[in-house]
Amino acid sequence: GFKKGRSPSGTVPIIGIVGCMAKNYAQKLFERCPDVDFVVGPQDIDKIPDILSRLSQNKVQSPKNGESSLFERKIWEVDGDIRPDEIYHNRFYQDKEHAYLVISEGCSNFCSYCVVPYVRGGLRHRECGNILQEAEEAVATGLTKITLLGQNVNAYKDGDINFTRLLQSFDKIEGLKQLNFFTSHPKDANPDFFKVIRDSEKLVKSLHLPLQSGSDRILKLMNRGYSAKEYLALIDSYRKIVKGGSLTSDIIVGFPSESVDDFNRTYELVKKAEFNAAYIFKYSPRPHTEALKMADDVEKGEKEKRHSRILELQRGISNKKNTKRK
Repeated sequence: GFKKGRSPSGTVPIIGIVGCMAKNYAQKLFERCPDVDFVVGPQDIDKIPDILSRLSQNKVQSPKNGESSLFERKIWEVDGDIRPDEIYHNRFYQDKEHAYLVISEGCSNFCSYCVVPYVRGGLRHRECGNILQEAEEAVATGLTKITLLGQNVNAYKDGDINFTRLLQSFDKIEGLKQLNFFTSHPKDANPDFFKVIRDSEKLVKSLHLPLQSGSDRILKLMNRGYSAKEYLALIDSYRKIVKGGSLTSDIIVGFPSESVDDFNRTYELVKKAEFNAAYIFKYSPRPHTEALKMADDVEKGEKEKRHSRILELQRGISNKKNTKRK
């Protein structure tokens, strides 16, 4: 926990928790962190200015009869469904060259280990016109690089505009020099998508395509929607179309019931795939998810051992590829 005290000027800070954790635990966070003043879910961030104003002016209702005094001067907003598009047009950029544009919110894939659909809701796409307007606003301020963000960007759809057509629209924006996106799902990837990456003048020639496991049995338990063979065929297609394109991935080890054979299949697939880089995670249970109902039966020490083996393998592959590029 943490304690808030007065600053040198004598003021007391207002402390808030914002995002998926806030949505997941809501007012329970006040019990764990009594010094927190407000909790705001992902779809309620537009309410933060009003919350700060109310807290700074002490315009917060006192607890009702029978309510714990713990909730005095506490605000939680976690039940919003959709962010108003206006919040994306605030012209606030952390980087002098780079803007990050959200093109979709939430996710409807329901991978069994992932909490996102439960805390961010189902997949919702922003209108293409609003996305392009935000991009043009960013470029007008002098920014030259844009990264498109979404839990599953290549599932994007706005009427008859899919993700490949959205990407092509960015080539027409004068002043934009570099375009990237993150992250894609294998079940929505196809050769037409890869051809747009190849042909675009502004797109970085790279693809992040999460694998998660090389075992078909585990992939099915994860509800990933593809097999190891289909994944290998996809990346083979990508490399044939996007010559020299970078490929990165995500991998989870120690998923419930993952056997030595399941792990070895993942190990061999990573060896065969030769990713430029990969994010490798040890499975841990998440609230609300289907995997939470499964026994977390791979011991901690075994998870760490498997994590280290894949990490060492990928590090060797990455070093080899980097040496070839020099």
